[in-house]
Amino acid sequence: MGLLQPDGRGRRLFRRDALTAEAPLIVIHSLAHAVAALSAAAEAGRPVTLLSAPDAGISAGPGWFGALVAAARAAVPSARNAMLLDCGDDAGAAQAAIRAGIEGVVFTGRPDVAERVADIAAQARVTLVTARPVPALDLAAEFFAAPEFLRRRVADVLASRQAV
Repeated sequence: MGLLQPDGRGRRLFRRDALTAEAPLIVIHSLAHAVAALSAAAEAGRPVTLLSAPDAGISAGPGWFGALVAAARAAVPSARNAMLLDCGDDAGAAQAAIRAGIEGVVFTGRPDVAERVADIAAQARVTLVTARPVPALDLAAEFFAAPEFLRRRVADVLASRQAV
């Protein structure tokens, strides 16, 4: 499967790599990670997608992720970005993320459940991804790194990937 994205007529199915083609996915684990990713993206004039850690929608929840991304966006308002919260195979977590206004949700549960969650997501104009996309960078190993180091790591990834 891949990306289920709402449009004016409902939803469309995209290949999983359609999400990463223009906006590399950066896995963030903290506000410092999110601000560094958005800062590097703004400086490069490139969009990025902020992707949560696997199953973060279950463990940390949509409130935490939404607040983290909102704070990062407030810190770097010029950055073009999207967000994806990984809810694993937990349909309840995916529905909570949709209700909380998270604009992009990863749900890897059974296909029949994914179809029902996709209908809910489409009504809320939320993007639903049914397979965890491959990130360009996961900042987990740099959890305690300095902000400038984090920004450079993201900038290096953005520079190494061709814009489409």
